[in-house]
Amino acid sequence: MATSDPLNVYKAKRNFAITTEPAEGGQAAAGELTFVIQKHWASRLHYDFRLELDGTLKSWAVPKGPSYDTKDKRMAVHVEDHPVSYADFEGTIPEKQYGAGKVIIWDKGTWEPLGDPHEGYARGDLKFDLHGHKMHGRWVLVRMKGKGEKQEPWLLIKEKDGYARPAAEFSVVDEMPDSVKALKSPALEKAKKARDAPVKAAPAKTASAGRAKAPAGAVKAALPDTLSPELATLVDRPPSTPEDWVFEIKFDGYRLLARVEGKQVKLFTRNGHDWTDKLPVLHKALVAMKLPDGWYDGEIVVHDESGKPNFGMLQLAFDGSDTAEIAYFIFDLPYCKGYDMRAVPLVERRALLQEVLGTKPPDMVRFSAKFGTDPSELIVAACKLGLEGVIGKRRDSRYVERRSPEWIKLKCAQRQEFVIGGYTDPQGSRPGIGSLLLGVYDKDGVLQYAGNVGSGFAEATLRDLKARLGALDTDSSPFPPKAVAGRKPHWVKPKLVADVSFAEWTKTGSVRQAVFQGLRDDKPARGIKRETPKHMEDGVEKQTASAEPAAPEGKLPASLKVSNPDRLIDEASGTTKIELVRYYALVGALMMEHLKGRPVSLVRAPAGVGGELFFQKHADVGKLPGVKQMDQALDPDHPQMLEIGSVQGILSAAQWNVVEFHTQNATGKAYEAPNRMVFDLDPGEGVAWHTMQEAAQLVHAFLDELGLPGYLKTSGGKGLHVVVPIKGGYDWDTVNDFSQAIVLHLAATLPGRFAFKSGPRNRVGKIFIDYLRNGRGATTVCAWSARVRPGLGISVPLAWDELESVKAGDQWNVKNVHTRLDRGNEPWAAYAKSAKTLTKAMKKMGYEAPG
Repeated sequence: MATSDPLNVYKAKRNFAITTEPAEGGQAAAGELTFVIQKHWASRLHYDFRLELDGTLKSWAVPKGPSYDTKDKRMAVHVEDHPVSYADFEGTIPEKQYGAGKVIIWDKGTWEPLGDPHEGYARGDLKFDLHGHKMHGRWVLVRMKGKGEKQEPWLLIKEKDGYARPAAEFSVVDEMPDSVKALKSPALEKAKKARDAPVKAAPAKTASAGRAKAPAGAVKAALPDTLSPELATLVDRPPSTPEDWVFEIKFDGYRLLARVEGKQVKLFTRNGHDWTDKLPVLHKALVAMKLPDGWYDGEIVVHDESGKPNFGMLQLAFDGSDTAEIAYFIFDLPYCKGYDMRAVPLVERRALLQEVLGTKPPDMVRFSAKFGTDPSELIVAACKLGLEGVIGKRRDSRYVERRSPEWIKLKCAQRQEFVIGGYTDPQGSRPGIGSLLLGVYDKDGVLQYAGNVGSGFAEATLRDLKARLGALDTDSSPFPPKAVAGRKPHWVKPKLVADVSFAEWTKTGSVRQAVFQGLRDDKPARGIKRETPKHMEDGVEKQTASAEPAAPEGKLPASLKVSNPDRLIDEASGTTKIELVRYYALVGALMMEHLKGRPVSLVRAPAGVGGELFFQKHADVGKLPGVKQMDQALDPDHPQMLEIGSVQGILSAAQWNVVEFHTQNATGKAYEAPNRMVFDLDPGEGVAWHTMQEAAQLVHAFLDELGLPGYLKTSGGKGLHVVVPIKGGYDWDTVNDFSQAIVLHLAATLPGRFAFKSGPRNRVGKIFIDYLRNGRGATTVCAWSARVRPGLGISVPLAWDELESVKAGDQWNVKNVHTRLDRGNEPWAAYAKSAKTLTKAMKKMGYEAPG
């Protein structure tokens, strides 16, 4: 029933004896209409977009804030009308009040309807011009098709005009984060508009006639060679706004991506392993379909007699012991017909996918259809059917190559992957093994014991497991001392991953009533952690208190002024200076773990890639906030060395045209005792990448024999780096000489593989292991640093079991780093705790340290 007071809903949600928000009031416009955008730190940060109309403020909550990029379609959730006086509200809504949290006036001004605003509002197509401090030009609010949702979903979109800017060049929410409440003078507004006069954007790339059917947001692009799939986040309950989501069955199988280019079809796992030869029947079916070029994302399963996906039967189908047919359920289309579709809303990608697959695809290739609309009922239904659970995806979400909160998974029961650390002997007539000893890695990279599983095995599986585990036998436990009590297990190297369902976790961190489901070949052991459900937020305005959060990763501080932001610094990738600065904002926190306390050298490239470079170990840092000079006593014969003290220092340096950051092997606090060794594997002419991979594994194996830990990272160029954390107080000369001895031994043992001399003629077809990185004052490029090379490759920490799937030393770069951020520094989590003294290693090699 309609209410006589348009503010009734607004008033009913608030206790005005507690909150300082206005209950009503405000002068309705006699001429120009006002608008306000309030930045609101509620349960999560969002922007409240309000337009004055008919004596109230029509209001939308915009989670990501506005964008000047015409390709960005920003979700805008229609909420209750607010009083006109709310346009002046700035403050903190108290705890336990609706929308609790800090509110600032992010922008304000006047708005000008284009056409009748009442008709546009009623029709769900409201076009207007904005005249604010930050918001200018033509915009549109478009209502999405709904089914009687409590809160209507709309989209806020920038129209094409002289103010439009690509997101890569300008982010208004990042670069203009502060309040405008104090800006009241019309003259000041005019001055700001003059100062920030819009640059006429280059004409947007429009599609040819053949792109008539390409959805808005599709971008013409070459088909990439690799693709990392978007991963779902485990949550504790369904979302409270199901109308904003699409729900699908959670398949009990293997994630599989199909790359189609012409007549060539290749099949890849989530980690990039080529499984084309493992799936010949499916490959043949996909080739016969003559699909358009693109990347197709889905999951392969095998159904049991009752029609349920069965993970065990899927594994048997691979080894030929089961003839059941594999079915490929495809649910997304990130690339298609020469276009990058990742920025297209999910529902539109799915619609195109369904059209592409056609009405009669082969039986083994299927479109993953929607599974109802009410997630609470769907979970109950899925569990009754014996399914694993439900996947939810935001209707408007883009496709991102990482784990995303916009894809969620709701499970029927507890189930996850575990690392196998050992096994027990069988009892009675049982063959193979008794039970598997399970583990998960903690935040420090230590494998913690998580209980055992002794049920769910077929006899053939028991024998197969015994054979596989026997090849991994070791004398030492992979778990902490005394973690496994009262057993006489056989220890194994932690390489295999088991999929296990269970009833619950005990207080001591073990699983109860565990049942073995199968082995997983598509997930690396080092990435297995205990899954903890994330809290599913109620919406953009939940009644919980929230303090103002710290600046998110990727946000530029308001104090940072980037000169010449549009200057091209790398022609190969098209990267501009502002994009490089934003890259360092994104990885700054990760990078600080490798920079902290170490003397640095900075490689400046004012003219970009291909231009003159300046290698700076000493500089006046007065104009570089966050960069500081170290104690001159570190090196009495030279000026003070530099140290990056914070993420701000990284950004200051990037603004100063620094591209590369290099670190020394000691910290400022103990400069005369280096705490790491670095082995830089540098390929000579004619060395293939697979040879580099094998060489790195040989170095790793030799270090393992010496009892020394080795940590791997890409160089960002052609090579790989192996880093050894050390302790014990040896001086620079001793560490450098011992690293030389290691390299000399490897070169003497494998002269056809390794070169001891560094000259180009000495290493044609060979790999030079650069031990000179360990000398006093020498440096190595820091993890996450970009390189001044075409493409701007970056140095990325790796786990050893990932090396096989890495394609090159510059596989990751400034443009595609988002595909790696979900791993971050995780592969090096145990770095600090694993440091070893060199004494035992020296004795094993018969090396005598000086003194």
